[in-house]
Amino acid sequence: MDRMERVKEMLLASPKDNFLRHALGLEYVKEGNDAGARVLFEAILADSPDYVGTYYHLGKLLERASETQLAITWYEKGMAAAKLAGSRHAYNELQTAYEELVY
Repeated sequence: MDRMERVKEMLLASPKDNFLRHALGLEYVKEGNDAGARVLFEAILADSPDYVGTYYHLGKLLERASETQLAITWYEKGMAAAKLAGSRHAYNELQTAYEELVY
């Protein structure tokens, strides 16, 4: 069984597990299924806006889809969430991605 299938199987038991949903989203990105990844990333952030790591990946996905303004919006939300969480590394990563689009 490949990684994606294992994650899907684990999600059956824990469908709201953010770590597993995020992992599945990343697997979808690897296979070029940005639409599937987007659904998962947006669901994670709707349920748990403090799940900071997902903001970056959603922003990058939106950049690939040429949805620049929406990517900027998610980077801004992510920077705010990272600041609240005290996650300096995540904040810096989001800020760099944000600045590459804005400036």
